[in-house]
Amino acid sequence: MKYIKEFFTAIWRLMQGMYISMCNMLRPKVTEAYPENRGKVLPAPRMRSLLTMPHNSDNYNKCTACGVCESNCPNGTIQVITKKVVDPETGKEKRVLDRYLYDVGSCIFCALCTYTCPFDAIHWGTDFEHSVYSRDRLLYRLNKEGSSLLPKGVPFISTPAEHKAEADKENVEQNNN
Repeated sequence: MKYIKEFFTAIWRLMQGMYISMCNMLRPKVTEAYPENRGKVLPAPRMRSLLTMPHNSDNYNKCTACGVCESNCPNGTIQVITKKVVDPETGKEKRVLDRYLYDVGSCIFCALCTYTCPFDAIHWGTDFEHSVYSRDRLLYRLNKEGSSLLPKGVPFISTPAEHKAEADKENVEQNNN
């Protein structure tokens, strides 16, 4: 009697599994046809893909070159290169951002840099296409040429997407040279 009960229980469980499999097979597909739908399907806004440093229309950014992001990066993908300039108002030397370098190839996208930035100067973009033929094309300079620290009282209006387009244009110019 126990054998017959276990036999029918096993058949019932098998039928349940087959029912679930059939339901999944008949369900509409959710896979995106990536190359064909490029530009039509937007990635999730929370996606971490490319570090960006927004600039406003006057070429100012919020980075003070404090180096907190560089020191918190576990792989050393960020390099904050500073220079000293003389402040015309006070006559004292101060450290300002010269170049902000970012290596996408060694980034693990942990977001420690953006979480610890005290001035909210860097953000994550959603551009995820990083396939290149040489590793040196994965090196980005995030601050624009001649950019400087955002003065107090100036509104900040730039978006990371605008900066990404500018950085792509700059990378194309560098690679053509």
